[in-house]
Amino acid sequence: MTEKSISANQGGFVSLVGAGPGDPDLLTVKALRLIQQADVVVYDRLVSEEIMQLVNPAAERVYVGKQLNYHCVPQQQINQVLIEKAQQNLHVVRLKGGDPFIFGRGGEELQTLAQEHISFEVVPGITAASGCTAYAGIPLTHRDHAQSVHFITGHVKKEGMDIDWPNLSKGNTTLVFYMGLKESGNIEQKLLASGLSAETPVAIIERGTTPNQRVLTGCLTQLSHLAQQAISPALIIVGSVTRLHSQLNWFNPSSTH
Repeated sequence: MTEKSISANQGGFVSLVGAGPGDPDLLTVKALRLIQQADVVVYDRLVSEEIMQLVNPAAERVYVGKQLNYHCVPQQQINQVLIEKAQQNLHVVRLKGGDPFIFGRGGEELQTLAQEHISFEVVPGITAASGCTAYAGIPLTHRDHAQSVHFITGHVKKEGMDIDWPNLSKGNTTLVFYMGLKESGNIEQKLLASGLSAETPVAIIERGTTPNQRVLTGCLTQLSHLAQQAISPALIIVGSVTRLHSQLNWFNPSSTH
């Protein structure tokens, strides 16, 4: 936990909380306590309904969900909501799916709060890459398969730098693409062009850790075809560790756990 108290004159406080990949049992103890005590909960589309059922019934709920090609609330407006609620001397929980510091724009939101001299803290969550692959029986690293793992965003800012594809294609590593369904064809082409074998195993985990979890597997040349069958939110996993899914998959979505 990281906490920053900037001004004793500000009574409001923002807790930036990771909600994990979907299963409410994966919430941290602190995350659960905070959502049960919050005055306001500002939450994303990726926060599951089961988790929202645990929120303080008296709390104001502000939905700022985003999805591909449609931003319900622009980021600047989300930032303003956090500022305004905190300035009303309220305890605000900014609840994000996964971990707020891994492709969650949590750092940008805290920069805005810092500029306004609003106190905040960060409560990490289980990121989708670790939670969803664990439930799918896909180790991110394994002595016989991968000695490193890369977390990669499926899209970058228009003015951002391109992904270092040759570095990702060296082998002995696991690649995890967040928000990559739309760009699956480009991901497939770039990895092949950079030298990764066409037979490299891949997996797509859709709605991971939830009762609707589904895992699609194949090889790199089938990635874009598999993505057409998948439903967002989904993770793309590239690497030989995905072969272990059939052996290590323990999660039965139809059972309670």
